[in-house]
Amino acid sequence: MRILLISDIHANMEALEACLDAAPSFDRVVNLGDIVGYGASPNEVTDRARALGTVFVRGNHDKAATELMDIHDFNPIAAAAAIWTREQLTKENYDWLRELPQGPVRVDDIPSAQFVHGSPADEDEYVVSLGNVIELLAEAAVPLTFFGHTHVQGGFLLGDKSADAFRPEYRTLGQAETVDLHLGTNTRYFINPGSVGQPRDGDWRAAFALYDTEARKVIFHRTPYDLKAAQDRIFDAQLPARLATRLAAGR
Repeated sequence: MRILLISDIHANMEALEACLDAAPSFDRVVNLGDIVGYGASPNEVTDRARALGTVFVRGNHDKAATELMDIHDFNPIAAAAAIWTREQLTKENYDWLRELPQGPVRVDDIPSAQFVHGSPADEDEYVVSLGNVIELLAEAAVPLTFFGHTHVQGGFLLGDKSADAFRPEYRTLGQAETVDLHLGTNTRYFINPGSVGQPRDGDWRAAFALYDTEARKVIFHRTPYDLKAAQDRIFDAQLPARLATRLAAGR
């Protein structure tokens, strides 16, 4: 089975469409949350995500936009975007986002994996360093955990004798590229496909991944998209300008 992994679209329609155009053939889509927030296309992106189906995990911005969490936990820019998003969402999309399941989510025919937004222990936890993931890796019920939330493509592994962090290494900053990660035996992984709509790893290109269960590998992807169009949507919506300018820096 070939599973398309997308996360943290953040209402960036241009980035989402670029990822779908660049994606190889796949059998299923798993969405790791934060479909909305920050960007200026919440309904368009939600409609597209719903059409893609079928496995979803809710993100903190999905919760904030549907009044499932207190936006006082957000910084002022994120809170402003959450309020704006809430006002823009159709009732149907609002209700659908509000009903997204909390991770971890397991799927019967993908028994080796679980899917979360933050971590299996806390859906809002930021897994950012090897130190704060070792215990999670050791206690994971399955070998593979796919997570989002940090907007940083890559992840962590724990083998019999070693533990490490990894990031895909690309040759350019402007072209479509891929990097393969071959999954070892007797090794546990936490893998982040990266953010579709707001990367924060210094690379502005939209990020996603493909998990090939038969080949036992994860293929990381980066693809350019119409950055200016996404920025112009944010400016036209009169959302905080920082939400547009940060896209160009991948921060």
